Amino acid sequence: MVVVGGGMVGSASAVGFAQQGRRVAVIEKNTPQPFEVNQQMDLRVSAISHRSVDLLNQLGAWDSIVSMRVCPYRRLETWESDICRLKFHADSLELQQLGYIVENRLIQLGLWQQFNQHPNLTVFEGEALASISMSEQQSVVILESGKALRAALVVGADGANSAVRQQMGVGITAWDYRQHCLLINVETDLPQQDITWQWFTPTGPRSFLPLSGNRGSLVWYDSPQVIKRLMSFTAEQLQVEIERSFPKEVGGVKVISSGSFPLTRRHAQSYSVQNCVLVGDSAHTINPLAGQGVNLGFKDVQALLAAVERDGISSRSLKKYEMVRRPDNLLMQTGMDMFYKGFSNQIPPLTLFRNAALRFADHAGPIKKQVLKYAIGL
Repeated sequence: MVVVGGGMVGSASAVGFAQQGRRVAVIEKNTPQPFEVNQQMDLRVSAISHRSVDLLNQLGAWDSIVSMRVCPYRRLETWESDICRLKFHADSLELQQLGYIVENRLIQLGLWQQFNQHPNLTVFEGEALASISMSEQQSVVILESGKALRAALVVGADGANSAVRQQMGVGITAWDYRQHCLLINVETDLPQQDITWQWFTPTGPRSFLPLSGNRGSLVWYDSPQVIKRLMSFTAEQLQVEIERSFPKEVGGVKVISSGSFPLTRRHAQSYSVQNCVLVGDSAHTINPLAGQGVNLGFKDVQALLAAVERDGISSRSLKKYEMVRRPDNLLMQTGMDMFYKGFSNQIPPLTLFRNAALRFADHAGPIKKQVLKYAIGL
Protein backbone atom coordinates (compact mmCIF):
# COMPACT_ATOMS: atom_id res chain seq x y z
CA MET A 1 0.00 0.00 0.00
CA VAL A 2 1.26 3.49 -0.81
CA VAL A 3 -0.37 6.30 1.19
CA VAL A 4 0.30 9.70 -0.39
CA GLY A 5 0.05 12.29 2.38
CA GLY A 6 1.05 11.85 6.01
CA GLY A 7 -1.41 14.27 7.60
CA MET A 8 -4.05 13.20 10.11
CA VAL A 9 -6.16 11.11 7.73
CA GLY A 10 -3.23 9.68 5.74
CA SER A 11 -1.39 8.69 8.92
CA ALA A 12 -4.50 6.99 10.30
CA SER A 13 -4.91 5.05 7.05
CA ALA A 14 -1.26 3.97 7.13
CA VAL A 15 -1.34 2.74 10.73
CA GLY A 16 -4.64 0.93 10.12
CA PHE A 17 -3.30 -0.94 7.11
CA ALA A 18 -0.07 -1.74 8.96
CA GLN A 19 -2.17 -3.25 11.79
CA GLN A 20 -3.74 -5.52 9.16
CA GLY A 21 -0.25 -6.84 8.39
CA ARG A 22 0.11 -5.09 5.03
CA ARG A 23 3.31 -3.47 3.81
CA VAL A 24 2.76 0.28 3.82
CA ALA A 25 4.74 3.22 2.43
CA VAL A 26 3.85 6.77 3.47
CA ILE A 27 4.88 9.66 1.21
CA GLU A 28 5.11 12.99 3.05
CA LYS A 29 6.99 16.18 2.24
CA ASN A 30 6.80 17.78 5.68
CA THR A 31 7.69 15.86 8.84
CA PRO A 32 5.83 16.96 12.00
CA GLN A 33 8.09 18.61 14.58
CA PRO A 34 8.51 16.99 18.03
CA PHE A 35 6.22 18.26 20.78
CA GLU A 36 7.46 20.67 23.44
CA VAL A 37 5.23 21.98 26.22
CA ASN A 38 6.19 25.61 25.66
CA GLN A 39 5.85 25.67 21.87
CA GLN A 40 3.16 27.84 20.28
CA MET A 41 -0.22 26.24 19.74
CA ASP A 42 -1.23 25.30 16.21
CA LEU A 43 -3.68 27.62 14.48
CA ARG A 44 -5.51 24.66 12.95
CA VAL A 45 -7.59 22.80 15.53
CA SER A 46 -10.39 20.23 15.26
CA ALA A 47 -13.39 19.22 17.35
CA ILE A 48 -12.73 15.49 17.75
CA SER A 49 -15.85 13.34 18.10
CA HIS A 50 -16.27 10.22 20.25
CA ARG A 51 -16.17 8.06 17.13
CA SER A 52 -12.87 9.62 16.09
CA VAL A 53 -11.48 9.00 19.58
CA ASP A 54 -12.48 5.34 19.23
CA LEU A 55 -10.51 5.09 15.97
CA LEU A 56 -7.47 6.84 17.44
CA ASN A 57 -7.62 4.43 20.39
CA GLN A 58 -7.75 1.44 18.04
CA LEU A 59 -4.69 2.80 16.23
CA GLY A 60 -2.85 3.24 19.55
CA ALA A 61 -2.49 7.00 19.13
CA TRP A 62 -5.00 8.56 21.54
CA ASP A 63 -2.93 8.14 24.72
CA SER A 64 0.01 9.83 22.97
CA ILE A 65 -2.20 12.74 21.92
CA VAL A 66 -3.71 13.14 25.41
CA SER A 67 -0.19 13.16 26.92
CA MET A 68 0.56 16.27 24.81
CA ARG A 69 -2.43 18.67 24.79
CA VAL A 70 -6.18 18.19 24.49
CA CYS A 71 -9.11 20.24 25.78
CA PRO A 72 -12.35 18.36 26.58
CA TYR A 73 -15.53 20.41 26.37
CA ARG A 74 -18.88 19.70 28.01
CA ARG A 75 -21.14 22.42 26.58
CA LEU A 76 -22.03 23.70 23.12
CA GLU A 77 -24.16 26.74 22.31
CA THR A 78 -25.25 28.38 19.07
CA TRP A 79 -27.39 31.47 18.61
CA GLU A 80 -28.24 34.51 16.52
CA SER A 81 -30.53 36.37 18.92
CA ASP A 82 -29.43 36.21 22.54
CA ILE A 83 -32.87 35.05 23.68
CA CYS A 84 -33.01 32.14 21.21
CA ARG A 85 -30.06 29.91 22.08
CA LEU A 86 -29.63 26.25 21.23
CA LYS A 87 -27.73 24.63 24.10
CA PHE A 88 -26.22 21.17 24.43
CA HIS A 89 -24.66 19.64 27.54
CA ALA A 90 -22.77 16.40 28.10
CA ASP A 91 -25.01 15.61 31.08
CA SER A 92 -27.98 15.14 28.73
CA LEU A 93 -26.25 12.02 27.34
CA GLU A 94 -24.64 11.06 30.68
CA LEU A 95 -21.18 11.72 29.23
CA GLN A 96 -18.06 13.23 30.78
CA GLN A 97 -17.57 15.43 27.69
CA LEU A 98 -19.12 16.12 24.27
CA GLY A 99 -15.74 15.92 22.57
CA TYR A 100 -12.23 17.32 22.49
CA ILE A 101 -10.61 20.33 20.83
CA VAL A 102 -7.17 19.23 19.63
CA GLU A 103 -4.48 20.89 17.54
CA ASN A 104 -4.26 19.19 14.13
CA ARG A 105 -0.49 18.88 14.32
CA LEU A 106 -0.70 16.96 17.60
CA ILE A 107 -3.19 14.48 16.16
CA GLN A 108 -0.79 13.92 13.27
CA LEU A 109 2.18 13.61 15.63
CA GLY A 110 0.38 11.09 17.85
CA LEU A 111 -0.24 8.92 14.78
CA TRP A 112 3.36 9.30 13.55
CA GLN A 113 4.55 8.07 16.95
CA GLN A 114 2.84 4.76 16.13
CA PHE A 115 4.86 4.29 12.94
CA ASN A 116 7.78 2.83 14.90
CA GLN A 117 5.51 0.08 16.25
CA HIS A 118 5.13 -1.39 12.75
CA PRO A 119 8.27 -2.67 10.96
CA ASN A 120 6.07 -3.18 7.88
CA LEU A 121 5.54 0.61 7.60
CA THR A 122 8.11 2.80 5.84
CA VAL A 123 8.04 6.61 5.67
CA PHE A 124 9.53 8.44 2.68
CA GLU A 125 10.11 11.81 4.35
CA GLY A 126 10.77 14.93 2.29
CA GLU A 127 9.31 13.22 -0.76
CA ALA A 128 6.40 14.16 -3.02
CA LEU A 129 4.42 12.47 -5.75
CA ALA A 130 5.53 12.98 -9.36
CA SER A 131 3.23 10.57 -11.23
CA ILE A 132 1.19 7.37 -11.03
CA SER A 133 0.97 4.70 -13.72
CA MET A 134 -2.28 2.88 -12.96
CA SER A 135 -3.43 -0.63 -13.85
CA GLU A 136 -6.03 -3.03 -12.48
CA GLN A 137 -3.50 -5.20 -10.60
CA GLN A 138 -0.70 -2.85 -9.63
CA SER A 139 0.26 0.80 -9.90
CA VAL A 140 3.71 2.35 -10.12
CA VAL A 141 4.16 5.48 -8.01
CA ILE A 142 7.04 7.72 -9.13
CA LEU A 143 8.38 10.16 -6.56
CA GLU A 144 9.99 13.52 -7.34
CA SER A 145 13.36 12.02 -6.37
CA GLY A 146 12.93 9.43 -9.13
CA LYS A 147 12.21 6.52 -6.77
CA ALA A 148 9.57 4.07 -8.00
CA LEU A 149 7.18 2.18 -5.70
CA ARG A 150 4.87 -0.63 -6.82
CA ALA A 151 1.54 -0.68 -5.04
CA ALA A 152 -1.51 -2.91 -4.93
CA LEU A 153 -3.42 0.14 -3.65
CA VAL A 154 -2.62 3.86 -3.74
CA VAL A 155 -4.42 5.94 -1.11
CA GLY A 156 -4.74 9.66 -1.89
CA ALA A 157 -4.70 11.52 1.42
CA ASP A 158 -2.88 14.58 0.13
CA GLY A 159 -5.44 17.27 0.81
CA ALA A 160 -7.89 19.49 -1.03
CA ASN A 161 -5.58 20.07 -4.01
CA SER A 162 -4.80 16.35 -4.24
CA ALA A 163 -2.12 15.37 -6.78
CA VAL A 164 -3.41 11.78 -6.56
CA ARG A 165 -6.89 12.92 -7.58
CA GLN A 166 -5.42 14.80 -10.54
CA GLN A 167 -3.39 11.75 -11.59
CA MET A 168 -6.57 9.67 -11.42
CA GLY A 169 -8.28 12.12 -13.78
CA VAL A 170 -11.16 12.62 -11.34
CA GLY A 171 -13.02 15.92 -11.49
CA ILE A 172 -14.63 17.78 -8.61
CA THR A 173 -17.88 19.60 -7.96
CA ALA A 174 -16.87 22.80 -6.21
CA TRP A 175 -17.90 26.32 -5.35
CA ASP A 176 -16.50 29.25 -3.44
CA TYR A 177 -18.49 30.56 -0.47
CA ARG A 178 -17.17 34.08 -1.19
CA GLN A 179 -16.02 34.32 2.40
CA HIS A 180 -12.72 33.83 4.17
CA CYS A 181 -12.09 32.48 7.64
CA LEU A 182 -9.75 34.14 10.14
CA LEU A 183 -8.30 31.92 12.89
CA ILE A 184 -6.98 33.70 15.98
CA ASN A 185 -5.20 32.01 18.88
CA VAL A 186 -5.83 33.98 22.06
CA GLU A 187 -5.16 33.94 25.75
CA THR A 188 -8.44 34.51 27.61
CA ASP A 189 -9.08 36.39 30.85
CA LEU A 190 -12.04 34.14 31.60
CA PRO A 191 -11.75 30.41 32.40
CA GLN A 192 -14.09 28.98 29.74
CA GLN A 193 -12.44 25.72 28.70
CA ASP A 194 -15.62 23.64 29.07
CA ILE A 195 -17.64 25.33 26.28
CA THR A 196 -17.53 25.91 22.53
CA TRP A 197 -19.97 28.39 21.03
CA GLN A 198 -21.01 29.96 17.75
CA TRP A 199 -22.76 33.29 17.20
CA PHE A 200 -24.31 34.11 13.81
CA THR A 201 -24.05 37.69 12.54
CA PRO A 202 -25.19 39.30 9.25
CA THR A 203 -21.61 39.16 7.91
CA GLY A 204 -20.83 35.61 9.07
CA PRO A 205 -20.41 33.47 12.19
CA ARG A 206 -18.07 34.14 15.10
CA SER A 207 -16.94 31.09 17.09
CA PHE A 208 -14.93 30.15 20.16
CA LEU A 209 -13.10 26.84 20.56
CA PRO A 210 -11.45 26.20 23.93
CA LEU A 211 -7.79 25.19 24.20
CA SER A 212 -5.71 24.13 27.19
CA GLY A 213 -4.58 26.60 29.81
CA ASN A 214 -6.90 29.60 29.36
CA ARG A 215 -6.21 29.60 25.65
CA GLY A 216 -8.80 29.63 22.90
CA SER A 217 -9.23 29.67 19.14
CA LEU A 218 -11.49 32.38 17.75
CA VAL A 219 -12.99 31.81 14.29
CA TRP A 220 -14.15 34.85 12.31
CA TYR A 221 -16.01 34.46 9.01
CA ASP A 222 -16.32 37.52 6.80
CA SER A 223 -15.80 38.86 3.29
CA PRO A 224 -12.31 38.47 1.75
CA GLN A 225 -11.88 42.25 1.94
CA VAL A 226 -12.63 42.43 5.66
CA ILE A 227 -10.41 39.45 6.50
CA LYS A 228 -7.56 40.92 4.44
CA ARG A 229 -7.90 44.16 6.40
CA LEU A 230 -7.91 42.30 9.73
CA MET A 231 -4.79 40.35 8.70
CA SER A 232 -2.96 43.67 8.25
CA PHE A 233 -3.61 44.66 11.88
CA THR A 234 -1.10 44.45 14.69
CA ALA A 235 -1.95 42.11 17.58
CA GLU A 236 -3.05 45.10 19.66
CA GLN A 237 -5.31 46.45 16.87
CA LEU A 238 -6.83 43.01 16.31
CA GLN A 239 -7.49 42.68 20.04
CA VAL A 240 -9.49 45.93 19.99
CA GLU A 241 -11.46 44.72 16.96
CA ILE A 242 -12.25 41.39 18.68
CA GLU A 243 -13.61 43.18 21.73
CA ARG A 244 -15.78 45.30 19.42
CA SER A 245 -17.00 42.47 17.14
CA PHE A 246 -17.37 39.40 19.38
CA PRO A 247 -20.07 38.78 22.00
CA LYS A 248 -19.49 39.42 25.72
CA GLU A 249 -18.91 35.68 26.25
CA VAL A 250 -15.37 35.93 24.91
CA GLY A 251 -14.30 38.39 27.62
CA GLY A 252 -10.87 39.99 27.53
CA VAL A 253 -8.28 38.40 25.24
CA LYS A 254 -4.63 38.72 24.28
CA VAL A 255 -3.89 37.87 20.64
CA ILE A 256 -1.12 35.26 20.23
CA SER A 257 -1.22 34.47 16.49
CA SER A 258 -3.58 34.52 13.49
CA GLY A 259 -4.01 33.23 9.95
CA SER A 260 -6.70 33.05 7.27
CA PHE A 261 -7.94 30.83 4.45
CA PRO A 262 -10.77 30.93 1.87
CA LEU A 263 -13.92 28.82 2.25
CA THR A 264 -14.45 26.38 -0.61
CA ARG A 265 -16.57 23.25 -0.93
CA ARG A 266 -15.27 20.36 -3.05
CA HIS A 267 -16.51 16.84 -3.73
CA ALA A 268 -14.73 14.35 -5.98
CA GLN A 269 -16.93 12.92 -8.72
CA SER A 270 -15.53 9.47 -7.93
CA TYR A 271 -13.65 8.16 -4.90
CA SER A 272 -11.70 5.47 -6.80
CA VAL A 273 -10.24 4.65 -10.21
CA GLN A 274 -8.74 1.20 -10.75
CA ASN A 275 -6.58 0.65 -7.64
CA CYS A 276 -6.35 4.28 -6.50
CA VAL A 277 -8.69 5.61 -3.82
CA LEU A 278 -9.32 8.98 -2.14
CA VAL A 279 -9.89 9.72 1.55
CA GLY A 280 -10.44 12.86 3.62
CA ASP A 281 -9.98 16.28 2.02
CA SER A 282 -8.73 14.65 -1.20
CA ALA A 283 -12.28 13.34 -1.67
CA HIS A 284 -14.30 16.11 -0.02
CA THR A 285 -13.96 19.42 1.79
CA ILE A 286 -16.69 20.92 3.91
CA ASN A 287 -17.59 24.29 5.38
CA PRO A 288 -15.68 24.25 8.73
CA LEU A 289 -18.75 25.61 10.51
CA ALA A 290 -19.09 22.62 12.89
CA GLY A 291 -15.50 21.40 12.82
CA GLN A 292 -16.53 18.11 11.20
CA GLY A 293 -13.89 17.90 8.45
CA VAL A 294 -11.39 15.58 10.12
CA ASN A 295 -14.18 13.50 11.67
CA LEU A 296 -15.52 12.80 8.18
CA GLY A 297 -11.98 11.89 7.10
CA PHE A 298 -11.61 9.45 9.98
CA LYS A 299 -14.97 7.88 9.07
CA ASP A 300 -13.54 7.41 5.55
CA VAL A 301 -10.56 5.61 7.07
CA GLN A 302 -12.75 3.31 9.15
CA ALA A 303 -14.90 2.42 6.13
CA LEU A 304 -11.91 1.83 3.83
CA LEU A 305 -10.09 -0.35 6.37
CA ALA A 306 -13.24 -2.41 6.93
CA ALA A 307 -13.94 -2.83 3.19
CA VAL A 308 -10.37 -3.93 2.37
CA GLU A 309 -10.17 -6.26 5.36
CA ARG A 310 -13.47 -7.89 4.37
CA ASP A 311 -13.11 -8.10 0.57
CA GLY A 312 -9.41 -7.52 -0.05
CA ILE A 313 -7.99 -4.98 -2.49
CA SER A 314 -10.48 -5.06 -5.33
CA SER A 315 -12.83 -2.85 -7.32
CA ARG A 316 -15.63 -4.47 -5.29
CA SER A 317 -14.22 -3.31 -1.95
CA LEU A 318 -13.49 0.20 -3.24
CA LYS A 319 -17.03 0.53 -4.62
CA LYS A 320 -18.43 -0.61 -1.27
CA TYR A 321 -16.29 1.98 0.48
CA GLU A 322 -17.70 4.73 -1.74
CA MET A 323 -21.28 3.49 -1.33
CA VAL A 324 -20.88 3.79 2.44
CA ARG A 325 -19.11 7.13 2.54
CA ARG A 326 -20.43 9.28 -0.32
CA PRO A 327 -24.01 9.64 1.02
CA ASP A 328 -22.81 10.52 4.54
CA ASN A 329 -20.26 13.05 3.28
CA LEU A 330 -22.85 14.62 0.96
CA LEU A 331 -25.40 14.78 3.78
CA MET A 332 -22.95 16.61 6.05
CA GLN A 333 -21.86 18.98 3.27
CA THR A 334 -25.47 19.81 2.41
CA GLY A 335 -26.48 20.18 6.04
CA MET A 336 -23.66 22.62 6.74
CA ASP A 337 -24.50 24.58 3.57
CA MET A 338 -28.16 24.87 4.53
CA PHE A 339 -27.23 26.00 8.02
CA TYR A 340 -24.66 28.46 6.71
CA LYS A 341 -26.84 29.96 3.95
CA GLY A 342 -29.93 29.98 6.15
CA PHE A 343 -28.21 32.25 8.64
CA SER A 344 -26.63 34.41 5.92
CA ASN A 345 -29.99 35.71 4.72
CA GLN A 346 -31.27 38.81 6.52
CA ILE A 347 -34.87 38.85 5.20
CA PRO A 348 -36.94 39.70 8.35
CA PRO A 349 -39.45 36.79 8.11
CA LEU A 350 -36.57 34.33 7.69
CA THR A 351 -34.74 35.86 10.66
CA LEU A 352 -37.83 35.39 12.83
CA PHE A 353 -38.32 31.84 11.57
CA ARG A 354 -34.77 30.63 12.21
CA ASN A 355 -34.67 32.12 15.70
CA ALA A 356 -38.00 30.47 16.48
CA ALA A 357 -36.54 27.23 15.08
CA LEU A 358 -33.53 27.49 17.40
CA ARG A 359 -35.81 28.08 20.38
CA PHE A 360 -38.00 25.11 19.38
CA ALA A 361 -34.93 22.89 18.82
CA ASP A 362 -33.63 23.74 22.29
CA HIS A 363 -36.80 22.22 23.76
CA ALA A 364 -37.14 19.34 21.28
CA GLY A 365 -36.17 16.62 23.77
CA PRO A 366 -35.49 13.29 22.00
CA ILE A 367 -34.89 14.97 18.61
CA LYS A 368 -32.30 17.27 20.17
CA LYS A 369 -30.57 14.25 21.73
CA GLN A 370 -30.44 12.43 18.41
CA VAL A 371 -28.94 15.45 16.63
CA LEU A 372 -26.33 15.73 19.36
CA LYS A 373 -25.49 12.01 19.22
CA TYR A 374 -24.99 12.17 15.46
CA ALA A 375 -22.83 15.29 15.73
CA ILE A 376 -20.48 13.76 18.32
CA GLY A 377 -20.29 10.37 16.61
CA LEU A 378 -22.41 8.15 18.86
